[in-house]
Amino acid sequence: MSSIPDRVREMIQESGLSQREFGLQIGLDDSKLSKSLRGTRRFSSVDLARIAELCDVTVDWLVTGEDTQVAVAARTTGGGAGTALEIAKRYGTLRTDMASLGYTQPWSGSSNLAEAGSFQAQGVRLADAASKRLAVKGSSVLQPDLAAAIESAFGVDVAVVALDQDFDGLAVSYPDVKLIILAASTIPARQRFTLAHELGHLLAGDDQGVHLDEDVFSKAQGRDGSEIRANSFAAAFLMPEEILRERLIPAKFSEESFAGLSFDLMVTPSALAFRLRDLHLIDAGLCDRFKRLTAAKAANIVGRGVEFGERVVAASTPRAPGLLVRDTYAAYNSGAATLRPYANLLGIDVEQLRESLESDRGA
Repeated sequence: MSSIPDRVREMIQESGLSQREFGLQIGLDDSKLSKSLRGTRRFSSVDLARIAELCDVTVDWLVTGEDTQVAVAARTTGGGAGTALEIAKRYGTLRTDMASLGYTQPWSGSSNLAEAGSFQAQGVRLADAASKRLAVKGSSVLQPDLAAAIESAFGVDVAVVALDQDFDGLAVSYPDVKLIILAASTIPARQRFTLAHELGHLLAGDDQGVHLDEDVFSKAQGRDGSEIRANSFAAAFLMPEEILRERLIPAKFSEESFAGLSFDLMVTPSALAFRLRDLHLIDAGLCDRFKRLTAAKAANIVGRGVEFGERVVAASTPRAPGLLVRDTYAAYNSGAATLRPYANLLGIDVEQLRESLESDRGA
């Protein structure tokens, strides 16, 4: 099997540069590079990061000689998955490279999910455990920035990006990577449900290769047991039975109280109506009545239209994966990596960012 020096020699040959010129490009003099190629000096993490950047390969490939396969559980409403998969590969590769440099993802979502009971029951149990995990971290599903709460509690990266039309999101799971990618959306509650659904896939350990569903609320996906579980998880996680029973006073239950509950939980009125019906907290008649409300109408009923508009803006705004942003900066700050990965995540020119970070000029 080839070694790291073997793979670096391959890169030198493919670059068309002399060994000395290659060394200068990565910041190594000819003596140090020669020793590293002979195996009497180890390539440092910084060396590997610079070689990977120069040669457009991954640190993981330089270290192992292999590119990790991605296991994906994806959500779609009929749009193409190409953009989502391309972004997933880019983020996943960078996360794997960070792990190679010593910045491992703090995934703590192992659930030990019992297989007993229906898929729906499994989802409910998983949601209860996840809610308790949030509580331990001092958070809950009532937090507006649920993506940040999930990153903190479970150690999974969450990104919001512009995806192909009608594509809702994607979950990625392999040894060094746990990642959720969501589509920037003008429907905040739908985006939030997709986030919870994808978290359910990760917590359940669903390894589905590339698995594309037609609609986050589609009846067709209900034929798949893992999808039933993920949807059950999302409903129970976002609309905890305990909160619903606390807020629901049958004698005083009205369209206004329903609209307020939907807005506070940040879910669609239709999702809430079905959840209340399934818990036998409202009858089929009220369910049919309330599910016809839109999220915007519910917000207006309780006088919170401006706040709803702010949620639309937030859901439409791209978001870089928070933990990955943190780790790429830490790797740069410690000298373990170059600035380019951090700049790429922020969407900023690397030299412009370098000047901002390293300039001695005052503000």
